[in-house]
Amino acid sequence: MNCSQRVTFVTCGITKAQCAPIELSCFDPLSAHPYDDSKWGHPREPINRVIVTMLDLNPQKKTQGFSLIELMLAVSVILILGAMALPRLMTTISDISLRYAASNFSGLLQTARIQAVRKNTFYSVKLGSLGPNLPIYYVDKPTAAYVNGDPILPFDPNIVLRQGIGSGAPNEAAFIAGLNFTVNPAADAPSFNARGIPCIATAAACPTNTGQGYVVFMSKDVSMGNTPWVAVVVNPSGRVQLWSADSNGSWIQRD
Repeated sequence: MNCSQRVTFVTCGITKAQCAPIELSCFDPLSAHPYDDSKWGHPREPINRVIVTMLDLNPQKKTQGFSLIELMLAVSVILILGAMALPRLMTTISDISLRYAASNFSGLLQTARIQAVRKNTFYSVKLGSLGPNLPIYYVDKPTAAYVNGDPILPFDPNIVLRQGIGSGAPNEAAFIAGLNFTVNPAADAPSFNARGIPCIATAAACPTNTGQGYVVFMSKDVSMGNTPWVAVVVNPSGRVQLWSADSNGSWIQRD
């Protein structure tokens, strides 16, 4: 088959006049912008042009630190807020430590009461010392000194313990009146007889005063804020209670 015959086979069904434009379009030179489709209404820019445009529209920002004035202003605000919160914080810390000490003292009173009932005798909670600035409270007979083996409670020397009336606690008179029993007015050591009832211990006996109990006030001085106060109460039946005073001087039972 010669060339003219091949052309005749491929273009079968079309005229020579129609074939000429087709043959010429196959060899037309490429367009200078092969991706230019603006004639369809969607112009397209070269890729590198698009990247440059995005970088131009989103310039990188330079990172900057704080100036000296801004830093000094921030530190000043922190110091002012700290100065405002420090008194309340110190009062809260002192109040927590005071309640902890009162709870421990209450536990020692319960120990004395249980030991008196178990041994069928009377015991007292007394103040002692293990050395300079090392006060303790221990359980033993009223006239006995501390010996190894006695129940003991080391006590914070910064906590002031006052027993009976005249402690200087806030609203003391109203608080004692609200207990509805007679408070031992003296500084007698809290004691319990063989029945677990509060009594006034002597060297040989521990007689009870019907309807009488003990109140022990505790406070802790603080350099800032209000002085916290707590009270450990032993009612006439021998039950031990914990009370604390709020910032307004109102007493709240904690157990």
